[in-house]
Amino acid sequence: MLYLGIDIGTSSVKLSVWEPESGKSLITVQYPDEEASILSTQPGWAEQSPDIWWEYICMAMQRANASGLVKTEQIKGIGISYQMHGLVLVDKMGACIGNSIIWCDSRAVEEGQLILKSLGKDYCFEHLLNTPGNFTAAKLAWMHKHQPATMERIKWVMLPGDYISFRMTGEATTTIAALSEGIFWDFQEHQLAVPLFQHFNWNMDWIPSIRPVFSEHGFLTRQAAKELQLIPGIPITYKAGDQMNNAWSLGVVAPGQIAASAGTSGVIYAVTNELSTDPFSRINTFAHVLHTKDNTNLGLLMCINGAGILNKWVKQLTGNQFDYEKMNQLAANLSPGAEGLLIYPFGNGVERLLGNKKINAGIRNIDFNRHTPAHLFRAAQEGIAFAFRYGMDVLKEVKIEPQLIRAGSAGLFLSKVFQKAFVQLSHAPLELIETSGSEGAAKGAAKGAGHWGAEFTDKSPSNFFQRFDPDEHDKQWEDCYLEWRELLLKSNLIE
Repeated sequence: MLYLGIDIGTSSVKLSVWEPESGKSLITVQYPDEEASILSTQPGWAEQSPDIWWEYICMAMQRANASGLVKTEQIKGIGISYQMHGLVLVDKMGACIGNSIIWCDSRAVEEGQLILKSLGKDYCFEHLLNTPGNFTAAKLAWMHKHQPATMERIKWVMLPGDYISFRMTGEATTTIAALSEGIFWDFQEHQLAVPLFQHFNWNMDWIPSIRPVFSEHGFLTRQAAKELQLIPGIPITYKAGDQMNNAWSLGVVAPGQIAASAGTSGVIYAVTNELSTDPFSRINTFAHVLHTKDNTNLGLLMCINGAGILNKWVKQLTGNQFDYEKMNQLAANLSPGAEGLLIYPFGNGVERLLGNKKINAGIRNIDFNRHTPAHLFRAAQEGIAFAFRYGMDVLKEVKIEPQLIRAGSAGLFLSKVFQKAFVQLSHAPLELIETSGSEGAAKGAAKGAGHWGAEFTDKSPSNFFQRFDPDEHDKQWEDCYLEWRELLLKSNLIE
C-alpha cells in the first residue's frame, strides 16, 4: 500500500508518494519549478488564489503519474500539509470568495489590537494562549470591517488545508490545531472561542466539523479524482499546518524536542506539555498534532517572515546569474561577517518576533569598492541566522533552552554557511533529517488510516542524515551577531 502527501507551500506545492514497508518515498515532485508569486496590490498585503493551489496540486500529481513509479490503485490515504494562518472564505456553492489572505499579509494588525482590547489580555492569554495579532481571526475581523457584503456570502471559514481537503471531498472539516493557529480556539474551555464570535456576532456554524488531525476527513470525489488522475474514494486521513507537520515529520512530538525550518520563512518550533505563553506575544502557542482535551501537546512557534524569500530577493537583485547552489559556494569562500556587510531579513510583512511591527529589511555598511554579489549572498544567510539567534534568545525567556534541534535537509539548511552560522549561534547540536513536508504528510496519512502505528521516540528518525555540533572555541560568530543586534536595537524601531 502507498500514501500520498501534499504540502501546500507559499512558493510551490510538493507531493510525495510514500511506502510504509520500505519507509521511503517512491517519488517526490514539486510544481511550479520557479517560486509562485504572491499578489500584493497594496503595501503590506499578501494574497494567493486557492484555485491556483489546486491547479498546482493537479500538475504535481500529473508529474508523479507520468513517472511510472506510482500505482494509483495502491494509494490508501492522503495527507495534507499547508501554509498556516491563511484565511479562505467559501460560499454556499462551494466556491472561494476571492483570494486567500495569506500568513504574511499585514493588513489586519489594527483589527488584532482592537480584538485584544475588547476581549482583554487576561482572556486572550489564558484562553487563546496568544494575542489575536495578525492571525486568521484578525483577518476575518478586517473583512468584517472593510467588506461587510462579503460576510453575508460566507458558508465556511477555512484554513488553506481545510479548503484543499474540501475541494477533494466535498466535506468541510477542520481540526483543533487549525483553529488554534487561527486564534479561534479556547484551550481552557476546549471549544471555539465563544466571546470572540459573540463580539462580532459571527456565526459559529461557519466553522467546519472539528476532527482529530489523524482521522478521516472525507473521501475523494469522482470529480476530484478525475482532475488528480486518482481513484475515487481515497480517504483524507491527516491535515496539519506546515510547521506542525514539519515537526511531526522530524519526529518532534514530545516535550523538550525542537524542530527548525528555513524555507520562505524561518521557524523554531518547540514542543511542550504546558499551557505556556509569551507575555509579549513574540512567541506563539498552538495545538500540536497529538493535542486533545486530555493530552496537552503544544508547539511554541518562533517565526521570522523573511528567510528563503530574502535569499530569493538577492538572487533576483543580482540578475539571476547564479543558481542557489552556486550562491552557496560563493558565500562559503568568504569569512564570517561578510567583510562588515550586515543584512536584516525583515522585509516580508509584520514580524511577530519584533512586537508585530513592520520595520522592513535593511542593508548596512555597504562598501562599493569591496563588496560583491558573494558578499550579499553571505550577508543574507548570516542575517537570517542572526534573526534565528535573536528568536532563540526570546525562547529562553519563556524557559525553552535548545538542547538538540532537528531540521529537514532542505532550503537554507543545504548551505554550509547557514549550517555553520545556525549551529554556532544556537549553541545546540543540529541533526539534519532526509525528509520533506510532503513525506511527513504522507506518513501522517498512514497513521491517520491506522496502517502505521509506530510512534517517534526521542531517538533520531531512521532517515537521519547528518549531525553538526557547535565549536565552543569559535567566538567570531558571537561577535558578528552582537554587532548585528546592536545596530538593530539602535534603530529605535523595536524595544
